[in-house]
Amino acid sequence: MRLLVLLTAIAMPVVAWLSQTGAFGPDNATVSARYPTLLIAAGYAFSIWGLIFLLDLGYAVWQATGARRRDDTVARIAPWAALGFLLTCVWMPLFAQGWFWLCVLVIFAAAACLIRCAVILSDDGTPQAGQWQWAWLPLSLHAGWLSLAAFLNLAQAIVAYRLADTARQLPWSLLLYALAAALLLAVNRRMRGNVDYVIAAVWALVAVYVQQSDSAMAGAAVAAWLALAIAAVLVLQTVWLRRRFPGGWLPNPARAPE
Repeated sequence: MRLLVLLTAIAMPVVAWLSQTGAFGPDNATVSARYPTLLIAAGYAFSIWGLIFLLDLGYAVWQATGARRRDDTVARIAPWAALGFLLTCVWMPLFAQGWFWLCVLVIFAAAACLIRCAVILSDDGTPQAGQWQWAWLPLSLHAGWLSLAAFLNLAQAIVAYRLADTARQLPWSLLLYALAAALLLAVNRRMRGNVDYVIAAVWALVAVYVQQSDSAMAGAAVAAWLALAIAAVLVLQTVWLRRRFPGGWLPNPARAPE
């Protein structure tokens, strides 16, 4: 299983590069532009994938070497990480081909796998040396980004298949925002304030605010401020949780592993 984690971690940036070269069809930006929504983020936000892929690869190498091969917690998250990485790979060609409902299923499943990894790590009362830098950080960032990206993908599926009014998107978009906020806050609460998870989610939400602030779509201004409000609430919740659970995971210098 450790080898599978490594192979899928290597596969993600390779598949991403192939996707951007048009090997599977139109690139992500081209496909997204065809189906504008009130949840789409500004293009710069997607640069976070480069950091996520790099950190995931570092995690994959780390977990397959040295004393980590005998770490029970790392062993527990390995199947979930491998599946999450594999589903991330699968999503890219599916999106290029416009198979949106399948994309939605895949990205929500990927998010669930990476959230599971982060939760297991958050429940580890005695983290091993390096576990925060090499496991908690990359998997939490990946989970945080996917937690919101899944709803962005869902909104595009609704528009692509015209399952709701595409001219007046605000009513049903408000429901998606509410569901996304509920998931983000619930997962963050479960992990007692996962700063890395929140950083990725806030990055995405601020990018949604930037995109919707410049959009001429009906309801875009409301969507922009709602995204910013959710980001603010998420940050405040994290501050409160970190104060309430000072013995939890980082950032807490007193418990920082080597």
